[in-house]
Amino acid sequence: MKRILIIVIALLLMQAGLEAQPVKGIIYADTAGVQVVKVWGTHQERGYALGYLTGGKITDVIVNYMKPEFGAFYNMARNIVIQGNDLEIDPMYKTEAQAIIDGMNASGTNPSNLDQTDILVGNTFLDITTLLMLQSGMNCSELMSWGDATAGTDLEGKSVISRHLDWEYSTVLSRNNVITVHFPAETEESKWLLIGFSGMNSALSGFNPDFGAFQNMMDDNNNQGTNGKHYIPIWYALRRALEANDYNGDGARNVQDVRSSLHDCTMGFADGFIISALAKSAATDSLVAMVAELAPAAPTHTYRYSNYPDSIPGDNLYTANYQIARNNAMHFCSRYNGIRNHIGDGTLIGLDTNWNLLRDWSHLPANLQFMQYAPEADFMRISVYHDGKPAWQNEPVAFTLSELFEDPTVGTDEPVNLLYAQCLPNPASGSVRFMISEAGKTVDLDITDATGRVVLCHDRYFPGEALNIASLRPGLYLVRLMTNSGVKFLRFIKL
Repeated sequence: MKRILIIVIALLLMQAGLEAQPVKGIIYADTAGVQVVKVWGTHQERGYALGYLTGGKITDVIVNYMKPEFGAFYNMARNIVIQGNDLEIDPMYKTEAQAIIDGMNASGTNPSNLDQTDILVGNTFLDITTLLMLQSGMNCSELMSWGDATAGTDLEGKSVISRHLDWEYSTVLSRNNVITVHFPAETEESKWLLIGFSGMNSALSGFNPDFGAFQNMMDDNNNQGTNGKHYIPIWYALRRALEANDYNGDGARNVQDVRSSLHDCTMGFADGFIISALAKSAATDSLVAMVAELAPAAPTHTYRYSNYPDSIPGDNLYTANYQIARNNAMHFCSRYNGIRNHIGDGTLIGLDTNWNLLRDWSHLPANLQFMQYAPEADFMRISVYHDGKPAWQNEPVAFTLSELFEDPTVGTDEPVNLLYAQCLPNPASGSVRFMISEAGKTVDLDITDATGRVVLCHDRYFPGEALNIASLRPGLYLVRLMTNSGVKFLRFIKL
């Protein structure tokens, strides 16, 4: 049987007398406080799908978090984007932002009449707050391990990074965690994903199948960005490195692509930022892991590799929010000391040890997201702030990179014309519900495992009912729903 992935296509929808465009996207999973969205096509098409599928969440973030954060300064923030003298935003990201609004309008999820500028303000939040001399507290940290550090473990020399996203606690942000996976139609671009909050089309945290980049604040920076410098917004600088097939044109995809994108920001940056970048293992350490310390004033770009005498042993790099290599500051914070005091000789660091070191010795109270990315192990996991507990205290949900980066448009039959179809939750553990647009009708259902063996049947399943899957082994399953209008397929992961 040919593998078929149901894709969500909105056809013949009418908005303001016009026919809406197809929605090239799916809500792939919604579990453990994280929604996973896949979008494909051109920048315009991906933006439209993102707005259509997640417009309510985008409205929530902008209206209930972003606008109150800026308060009386919100119109000034908008003017920075509109005037374009302080920040230089690539036209393709503006096109995408407008398409997000178009998708929200088409799905009726824009009651506040938000516009393109609102989307762009959210994606340049950190740059704007410093230009307006406002506080923007984001105190993140990362631990990267590879090579000799991971030899003799489940990673066998392969690379891994764990990351805390520490920001001020917000119920709005905590209910709008999102992983957005992009499948670009543009030939010069490659698939990539971002981990952030609804409405983002930039990379606060992001990776592709080969390397990732993650942003921190540099809290001990005393230099302020100045007006009229046309700064590249930091999150968009990271996105263009992640999305390009080969940003620096050297025939390889690694952390040097991130360095090149940052270095092309010749004016420096609107604020002090620290970037961690990790790639697949390589013979040269400078291709695998890097920390960039960035500032508005000279030296604007400082890069740190594992050969820098930063007191973290072996093939490991750690960073939090203070300068280490820039001006040879060697500014060690309590979290930095926590890692270097407990990492031992820096060897035998597998997936769990890398995760546990950051969890136990580098966390802060307002820990909104805790994530891990291991490109060669085909693995990522994430936990988020919920139930009053910071992310590091909650159990993570795990994904394989091959599943996240599996193109939903490849190997499919003709799209099924459904306005709504999904598994909830996905991944699942004890039970799962299958939702389709043909409400009120029972369907025949069977579930097959990865080998094609039928493992569960239900002759008259009512869509929306919880189906017990506790007896199924962990793995990927294909669901076949047989209705009067044809056969429809969904997939889900059993944890």
